Amino acid sequence: MNTGTNALKLERLPRREQVRKLPKALDGEEGLVLIDATWGTIQPMTLAPGVQTIGELELIEHLRAGRQLVDTRLAEFVHQGTIPGAIAIAHTEIQNHLEELDPEWPVALFCNGPQCAATPDAVRRLLTAGRRPGLILYYRGGMHDWMTLGLPVALG
Repeated sequence: MNTGTNALKLERLPRREQVRKLPKALDGEEGLVLIDATWGTIQPMTLAPGVQTIGELELIEHLRAGRQLVDTRLAEFVHQGTIPGAIAIAHTEIQNHLEELDPEWPVALFCNGPQCAATPDAVRRLLTAGRRPGLILYYRGGMHDWMTLGLPVALG
């Protein structure tokens, strides 16, 4: 048992020189993906009071109910694949697309994964623009967790 006298070292691996922000399916190895765990900054579980963080099962239920999903990544990442049914609105442009977001139902947003800052930035921009926190869902796992769980990917 650690009594506090020895500090735990809980540091991430050092950033690779050339990072890969999206998992890559291994050719001929269905269900296996290559992951670069060295990029980005780990994001908090809760982005703002009232903004709900959801997992894969909640996101699937959201999509099956016909609700909106926004891929907040830049186009260069969206073109490599996205979650089926997602619309692409880059985090840097989301405040210019408020009229495209359903005003009555929560909209789910995602990016590359738990270490990606795009969706947290998009959420901040939406809140600043007046979007109610209860109408924002944060899928923190993003493409990283979606792909590593073997869920389908659509070409963006």
